[in-house]
Amino acid sequence: MGFGGISIWQLLIVLGIVVLIFGTKKFRSLGSDLGSAVKGFKSAMKEGEKEADSENLEKTAADQDPIDVKATQVDQEQERK
Repeated sequence: MGFGGISIWQLLIVLGIVVLIFGTKKFRSLGSDLGSAVKGFKSAMKEGEKEADSENLEKTAADQDPIDVKATQVDQEQERK
């Protein structure tokens, strides 16, 4: 038994018919389109995570006392030197 009562042989026959109808060129272009879509989705997710991190840092800085923020900035400048 395969997927939902469909045997592997039935799946292969359906795949063969689809290849005969559409050809292998369509499958190659479909695969490359799917790959580029996944790549775009991953890069968008990474950009979203970076934006969320920067927003969290801004919120954290806004929640701090202004004197503490200035002291932190001075400390960071001294570390750079």
